[in-house]
Amino acid sequence: MVEQNKIRVEVAYAKPEEQVIIPIDVDPGTTLDEAIRISGILEHFPEIELSQNRTGIFGKIADPDTVLQERDRVEIYRPLIADPKESRRKRAAKKGAQSASGAD
Repeated sequence: MVEQNKIRVEVAYAKPEEQVIIPIDVDPGTTLDEAIRISGILEHFPEIELSQNRTGIFGKIADPDTVLQERDRVEIYRPLIADPKESRRKRAAKKGAQSASGAD
């Protein structure tokens, strides 16, 4: 139950082997960065570096000083391992090579 004069938000972080969503009640005016720190998620995942990991709300990048609204889901994103555009190019080239060799 949400305390009076508080708003309910969630803080989420996911690794391939583990996903965590922490619901917390915070004061109106709480920022994204404050909610992350209040949630305790940094202690659970010490590899998170807020100076390096991007953050957002419901899949959209948001600044750490963004003021949260009721039911926002704060997300902490892991760095990309590969460039998505480069990965698509490689897949397309591989598929094209397979198609060309099968057309003989």
